[in-house]
Amino acid sequence: MSRTITAEEVAQHNKEGDCWIIIKGEVYNVTKFISEHPGGKKVVLKVAGKDATKEFEKFHNVAQIINQYGPKLIIGKLGTSNSSEPSHNESNKTSSASTTHSSGNNSHTDLVGERSEFGQQVPYGDPTWYQSWSTLYYNDTHQRVRSAMREFVEREIIPYVHAWDESKQAPKELYKKAFEAGILPGIVGGKWPTEYIGDHIVGGIKPSEFDEFHELIIISEIARAGSGGVLWGMLGGLSIGLPPIMLFGSDYLKKKVVADCLRGKEIICLAITEPQAGSDVANLTTEAKLTPDGKHYIVNGEKKWITNGVFATYFTVAVRTGGSGMGGVSLLLIERNMPGVTTKQMQCQGVWSSGTTYITFEDVKVPVENLIGEENMGFKYIMYNFNHERWGIVVQAERFARVCFEEAFKYAHKRKTFGKRLIDHPVIRLKLAHMARQIEATQAWLEKVTYQMKVLPHEESLSLLAGPIALLKAQSTQTFEYCAREASQIFGGLSYTRGGQGEKVERLYREVRAFAIPGGSEEIMLDLGMRQAMRYAKQKANL
Repeated sequence: MSRTITAEEVAQHNKEGDCWIIIKGEVYNVTKFISEHPGGKKVVLKVAGKDATKEFEKFHNVAQIINQYGPKLIIGKLGTSNSSEPSHNESNKTSSASTTHSSGNNSHTDLVGERSEFGQQVPYGDPTWYQSWSTLYYNDTHQRVRSAMREFVEREIIPYVHAWDESKQAPKELYKKAFEAGILPGIVGGKWPTEYIGDHIVGGIKPSEFDEFHELIIISEIARAGSGGVLWGMLGGLSIGLPPIMLFGSDYLKKKVVADCLRGKEIICLAITEPQAGSDVANLTTEAKLTPDGKHYIVNGEKKWITNGVFATYFTVAVRTGGSGMGGVSLLLIERNMPGVTTKQMQCQGVWSSGTTYITFEDVKVPVENLIGEENMGFKYIMYNFNHERWGIVVQAERFARVCFEEAFKYAHKRKTFGKRLIDHPVIRLKLAHMARQIEATQAWLEKVTYQMKVLPHEESLSLLAGPIALLKAQSTQTFEYCAREASQIFGGLSYTRGGQGEKVERLYREVRAFAIPGGSEEIMLDLGMRQAMRYAKQKANL
């Protein structure tokens, strides 16, 4: 793309059999594309040989289309005959991954990184520390992870999200790329798992530097692609299915499973929910009976709404090995190649590419060596990771709310009704203001909780943070739902159509329930938050 092309030369290519156009300072030969244009060829021919930037931005999801078709059609950049400098449009084009630094005066040098500007600088479209705000939580290592993650997501994910969602599966190569980029091992909670996969981390940081805020950035930047399906397809099963083995599994199970899953070679999922038992984990009915010789469990039962199940090689399964209630639950590692395992992808409202699955276990013979931890201790192991699972949902829901806001904010600046831009209507600004205030409140709470996860011993955080994280999950999903609804109103009919400018908002609107219900429904989370508060008050407040 090093060729410089003048506007005069572009103007000569202005007909159906020879059509060039200019978009954002770059020249594209769309001659062969005209017949494929969804809006018909005449729409393109109206701007043949001209700068089509204004018309293009009015009707298209710019980033998606440019990333998807641009590399095949671009032939050069706009300039003058005696200069190779980029045009005014191109020189002013802001890369979404550009970073500048300014000095800041703050004594907390161990916690505070340089103030920086990063991304497109859409107000409230990114967290405030992306926009020159001082921070107590992030330093230069977080900035490096942020920059590397955005580059990866914009190159490897965003151009393909719509196609993957429609096909209901992301390609297996994505997992390999995510590992090679140093991403996959960063979402299982806790320290960087060097003993399994080495020390290559996205952004080139050291394992000793990796903390919960780096994990937050990894998840948030992937969520910025605007698809719960793709995000869960990449990280959903791994982030909740592998930790029980890493934390409580035998050396045999760890050696068998952990490294391959972290490398993206194999996929694992967590199978707890059943047709008749969702949040009521203690009353699940999938049964595992020990054989008379004590060498195997025979498993029978069904699991439903299991993320990644249809793609998975391994299943971390909650089964009943003892009596009723939480004291009779165990965890088993069940493998796809074991006879009697059947999976079927479910047709759901949203998160299509995550592989939501109905699983049937019929007389599945599982070696006792596949027991995770101790028998009848499964409920404890499940609870041990619930804070991390729910925290991850909060990170995702908060970023999805931002995506809804950013898409609506940008659209409101270019869409005109009744002779003026949408953003110039007070009612639209009111909608955006309510979205922004809820997003920033959620972000502030999220960062405060994340810091506690970073500094508190895990056992202490289990009890101290269970209630706040439960409330925060409800806060984040209700904020997400509000923003998806209001963004949909701002986009109008475009948010009712799959694909195009309203693509992200349409998809996210469908996906709200996938975050408000799994991991504990809003009602149960709100009640848990208050029950935890009552317990704390009884111990500390002498009420």
